[in-house]
Amino acid sequence: LHCCSCCCLRDDVCIILYSRWTPLFRHLSSFDGDPPALIDAETIFALSSGHGKCGVAVVRISGPASATALRCMAGLTRSLPVPRSALLRSITHPQSKEVLDRGLVLWFPAPHSFTGEDSVEFHIHGGPAVTAAVLQALGSVPGIRPAESGEFTRRAFQAGKLGLTEVEGLGDLIHAETEAQRRQALRQMSGELGHLYQDWSHSLKRVRLIYSPHLLQSLLCNVVATKETFYMVRHLRDERRGERLRSGVQVVIAGATNAGKSSLLNTLCQRPAAIVSPIAGTTRDVVETALDIGGFPVVLSDTAGLRDSRDLVEREGVRRARERVEQADLTLVVVDCSLLSTDIKQASDFLQDHLNKLPSDRFLLVLNKVDLLPEEQRQMLKLILGCISGLPPVCMMSCHTSEGLQDFLTTLHSRVKTLCGDPLSGAPTLTQARHRSHLQHCVTALDQYQRYRDLDLALAAEGIRLALTSLGRITGKVGPEEILDIIFKDFCIGK
Repeated sequence: LHCCSCCCLRDDVCIILYSRWTPLFRHLSSFDGDPPALIDAETIFALSSGHGKCGVAVVRISGPASATALRCMAGLTRSLPVPRSALLRSITHPQSKEVLDRGLVLWFPAPHSFTGEDSVEFHIHGGPAVTAAVLQALGSVPGIRPAESGEFTRRAFQAGKLGLTEVEGLGDLIHAETEAQRRQALRQMSGELGHLYQDWSHSLKRVRLIYSPHLLQSLLCNVVATKETFYMVRHLRDERRGERLRSGVQVVIAGATNAGKSSLLNTLCQRPAAIVSPIAGTTRDVVETALDIGGFPVVLSDTAGLRDSRDLVEREGVRRARERVEQADLTLVVVDCSLLSTDIKQASDFLQDHLNKLPSDRFLLVLNKVDLLPEEQRQMLKLILGCISGLPPVCMMSCHTSEGLQDFLTTLHSRVKTLCGDPLSGAPTLTQARHRSHLQHCVTALDQYQRYRDLDLALAAEGIRLALTSLGRITGKVGPEEILDIIFKDFCIGK
């Protein structure tokens, strides 16, 4: 079987051995560097670049028959190309020998490839007809089939090339739409989050190994477990910053009717996303749009005006508005400033009444329609606002003239950045509800260890085991098959 690291047997014989002895090859060390971690005898292919017209399309192949596909489609009768070096070749149909395109081919022998298997990439022209022809030709090669969603990355995980948190980081990087999302995903894909959980696992494994009824060792175990529990609890108290950054900060526009809520939505997204009308109660349902605020993702929602109404449809809209505010990370309370009194007490009561109607505690007060006020009244209003205590941050602006818009955007960006945190500073944060759930189970299991440490050795040890299992479900070291299905279901076909 050592033939696969030399040239003493024909390549087709090597491929047969390579496929049939997959489990044994996992334990061989005859390859240079790390041994290949072969996962599946099947060879898969897919378009790994975007669909549609483009300058260059990348077709990826992975599995034991990759070399065969490369030879028969790139006209290589003898040796394979230099690994990881581009070679310009004509791409031909394996049966009719018709030239399909002329492009670059790259050869990645196992185990030094993304999947840990023999892999090939065809860099071809990105026209739909060219990519369709190449994919159809690959389908005619015996032993090769189209890849399923996320199958390349799944094989990389199973080969030990990536941990589960790194896989999730890769998926987040592919779907990242803002600069902050890209930074967080890249940091997770580099393994920082996985290494943090692995360090905790190693500490708890030491506790499990040295645990005994003797006082000295028991105290040592208690110190280690208490320390890790403290770090985990602090890690959980991150106010969901990483999860917000991954999925978007939920910002809801709320307030009374005709205050300019829909106008504010249209101003921020720079398009007529919501209907604007002088008729009160125009907005009945939630209008939602995604924005990039200074590199941070925001999901902005316009809601129905808050008022009592006999109209059943409008009442349902108000109910949905309150429900959305309850779920919001930040609420923009829009107020028609032309309705504000110049009396401090009346102005304070007016604004507090608006805030008290909303089931939230994270506000940004937006005083709209400032263009309707004369300059003297604007200055008076600023003085009044400075004398009212207990107000959230206040922005005065006009959606009609864009006056004060830049100051509002600066304040909004500051609040969103605070809610998300800096993805590049401090310890890596939780990015998914799955992580949070398993980590909470881990802390609960360590609490069990603390309770039974001096009472029942078996129950205390079981607490450590459950804690390790919970951490393993995050990193992929322990866990059932359905966890993998959850992770890889959102990946595209070519990844």
